[in-house]
Amino acid sequence: MRLKDKVALITGAAAGVEGEVMGFGGAAARLFVREGARVVLSDINEELGRKTASQIRGHGGEAIFVRLDVTSERDWAEAVGAAVAAYGGLHVLVNNAGNYEPGLAEDTSLESWNRQLDVHAKGTFLGIKHAVPEMRRCGGGSIINISSIMGLVGSPASVAYASAKGAIRILTKAAAVQHAKDNIRVNSVHPGYCRTPMLVDPVPWVLERVPVDRLGTPDDIAYGVLYLASDEASYVTGSELVIDGGWTAQ
Repeated sequence: MRLKDKVALITGAAAGVEGEVMGFGGAAARLFVREGARVVLSDINEELGRKTASQIRGHGGEAIFVRLDVTSERDWAEAVGAAVAAYGGLHVLVNNAGNYEPGLAEDTSLESWNRQLDVHAKGTFLGIKHAVPEMRRCGGGSIINISSIMGLVGSPASVAYASAKGAIRILTKAAAVQHAKDNIRVNSVHPGYCRTPMLVDPVPWVLERVPVDRLGTPDDIAYGVLYLASDEASYVTGSELVIDGGWTAQ
């Protein structure tokens, strides 16, 4: 019960259906509930998100689903409001929503660049903006921003995705410094290559470069997110938790 009495809002959390390939958000939602949290799952995929929330409730957990386009400030205000209305507050925010568009600099359209920055950087910024006042009212909280190893090192495949994930890294540090006085911790998680709906069948060179010789799982990431959400990480803020099987150690 590491998250007992905590209310968590997780974006990009629709893919958490049992028996299907899960995403980081769906796996985190299930783990959070097992550890005592009441969870608000959010996503633009309403059908899948409602199914995941329904399954969680079917196992005795407390969870609701709200539709949230992370690029919409109005949606963010409504999502935080839904968490407060349902469970009385907000203690944990996991900014996980994301997508991927490949392209070298000379091949990337302005539209693709904007989409990547909107979802990852602007979406994370808006989440922090709207979560902080409610967390402050609750006496503090934890914000976990899902970046990527491509927010730490150069990407061979996508300039826009890497730039957006790098923006999350620095945004995290700025928010951590600014809101430490509010007892709000802000950290980033940097997953390596994991088997999720975005990467079901990786190309061979991906596995060849992972020292532990396997892809990560959504649960590998979710357990790291759980640590940062819990009070065990009360002295951890502005940090980067890399979970990549040793990829960036090379």
